[in-house]
Amino acid sequence: MRAPAPRFASNDGVIDAARAALGPWLLDARDHAGEVALVVDRVNVVNALAALRDTRGLEYQQLMEIAGVDYPERVERFEVVYCLLSLTRNHRLHVHVSTDDAKPVPSVTGLWPVAGWLEREVYDLYGVLFEGNADLRRILTDYGFRGHPLRKDFPLTGYTEVRYSEEEKRVVYEPVSLAQDFRTFDFMSPWEGAEYVLPGDEKGTQPQAKGAQTPANAEAVKKADAPPAPNADPKARDTKTTDSPAQTGAGQPHPGNKPEHKPEESDVPTAKGGGQNQ
Repeated sequence: MRAPAPRFASNDGVIDAARAALGPWLLDARDHAGEVALVVDRVNVVNALAALRDTRGLEYQQLMEIAGVDYPERVERFEVVYCLLSLTRNHRLHVHVSTDDAKPVPSVTGLWPVAGWLEREVYDLYGVLFEGNADLRRILTDYGFRGHPLRKDFPLTGYTEVRYSEEEKRVVYEPVSLAQDFRTFDFMSPWEGAEYVLPGDEKGTQPQAKGAQTPANAEAVKKADAPPAPNADPKARDTKTTDSPAQTGAGQPHPGNKPEHKPEESDVPTAKGGGQNQ
């Protein structure tokens, strides 16, 4: 018989136990969408996480992840989120800390050595500083990279790109060349009528070849589909017909066939020897 998937423990009593363990270090606690999130003081984040790890009844032994979030409208725009797992209770917990690009967050490498790599990721992508991290270097971006890619005021493509030049036999840095400039993208929909000219639209202003069908514009299509006006003359819509051959001009001599309309001298030069009939 197939064993059912393991279920996480209930959130009942977790916030009360965290309030009792953290005391004044806990700034806010909420249970939303089935997850418990604790907001703690940045200065005392190491003490708070140590209490969550060592307090009986909580016992969040493992640090699974450290994530960064950017809220540019806030005074302290960055949040550092610690994702904890209790193996004994089969329960997960999130701890949130707020900061900016100048105030460092105390490092938790003394509690979990794996935090060294995780803090480097947050620093590299968001620019959050971690005080006490002995090796706070970039870990995902290139050497000499400037800026932090996951800030919402920074283009994800960056400003420079690195590649190996076969001609120069070395690694070179060059400005990023994009077919479409994402930094100044105006988010206008071409289907709703953009103000700029899209590639290929210039063909509509060029004269068409002789004999080519003129494309009908929207106004012409609208008029063709519209029903006839109620007060329109019905005779104007009838097909033009003729009742007798006299109305068609059949049997009448063409004006150009009269002798007086013939040129006196031919415009074709006569061949040497009197022409082809000689």
